[in-house]
Amino acid sequence: MESIYIHGGIALQGQVRIQGSKNAVLPVLAATLLTEGTSIIGNCPRLTDVFYMQTLLESLGCQTVWEEGKLKINAKKAGEIHALSEMPEEAVKGMRSSIILLGALLGRTHEVRIEYPGGCVIGKRPIDLHLAALKKMNVEFEEKSFGLYAYTEGLCGAEITLPLPSVGATENLLLAAVKAKGTTIIRGAAREPEIKTLCDFLSLCGADITGAGSSTIIVRGVEHLAGVEFEVPGDRIVAGTYLCACMAAGGEVLLKEAPILQMQSVLETAIKMGASCQTTPEGLYVQVHDKLQAPRKLVTEPYPGFPTDMQSLFLTVLSLAEGSCLIEETIFENRFHTVPCLRDMGAKIVQTDARHVLIEGVEELQGVRAAAQELRGGAALVVAGAAAKGETIVDGCHFIERGYENICRDLRELGVRIYGV
Repeated sequence: MESIYIHGGIALQGQVRIQGSKNAVLPVLAATLLTEGTSIIGNCPRLTDVFYMQTLLESLGCQTVWEEGKLKINAKKAGEIHALSEMPEEAVKGMRSSIILLGALLGRTHEVRIEYPGGCVIGKRPIDLHLAALKKMNVEFEEKSFGLYAYTEGLCGAEITLPLPSVGATENLLLAAVKAKGTTIIRGAAREPEIKTLCDFLSLCGADITGAGSSTIIVRGVEHLAGVEFEVPGDRIVAGTYLCACMAAGGEVLLKEAPILQMQSVLETAIKMGASCQTTPEGLYVQVHDKLQAPRKLVTEPYPGFPTDMQSLFLTVLSLAEGSCLIEETIFENRFHTVPCLRDMGAKIVQTDARHVLIEGVEELQGVRAAAQELRGGAALVVAGAAAKGETIVDGCHFIERGYENICRDLRELGVRIYGV
């Protein structure tokens, strides 16, 4: 799919099931490398990034197969293929999350050669935190022409304090620590729900982990991990995307199996703005019939604060809210790519620097042709199109497909006139 066509301006009505979490499933898939059998990952979303990870696992000796919405991974022979074997460059560079293979491969084969990971253009994502922390676990690194060479004579537990709560660094440390000799204490760990999901999976496999979900995680190394069956939770950012679509266009929607407990900061903001958000046995029921009121300021923060992945989506919503709002982006320094497109649609947005924009709500947006430049910004443009008058065309859909199984199908179920070609 290259482009998405949206005929907007109609209030949403309907229900949609929220897919499995992209950010949770990728580290879980990497963790299967540490097991000695077959793992069955249920509610596994069919996304570009998941297919990339599947390709990488297969290149490392795993056998994988899709069966009834579940991905089965047999990692029994993963250790037989040397970690220096060529992993597909397009898969490594195609997604940022390929870096989490570092911790898993060090735990499985004690050495790895990997291209520097790719991803989106939302700002610098240095891996120095990963490297500095892993060095404390007896890992050596060498920079080569192809990228990074890492090796160890044996992973050792260590006390590690992260200077900031990096999700990726926390995941790599967990993956390296579960089979390391001794105890690893991770202080300043990221608290995102995806970290707890990874800990839950590893614990089910036989890992000894305490403190999951807190800023201090303790891992006592074990010798063996077994394959298990595991269910991936719903995607909190996808649920937030469709919440924002309802907030921007108005209407009533049911987001089935939305991970409500993981969305508290987003829901608090939505309710403060005037959206009705009710928890039901099926999921999250959202009603928006009146003009929303903009908060004075919105600041992105590490979990449990307001997530950076929701910032561009709320930027779209705030473009149509009553009043003005200052958004401060504290996580990434280059995450306002949708601003020019929203301005073309009639939004009043002033960007004061790389981390601040001031939005004054307008009565309506007009459809235009726009190009996605990254995952969440692309979804935000689709949401803008659903709310705008006339036709909106969003190009660059390969970015959106990295995180949404089928955004056109899902929004059609909510009443949006949308199709992709």
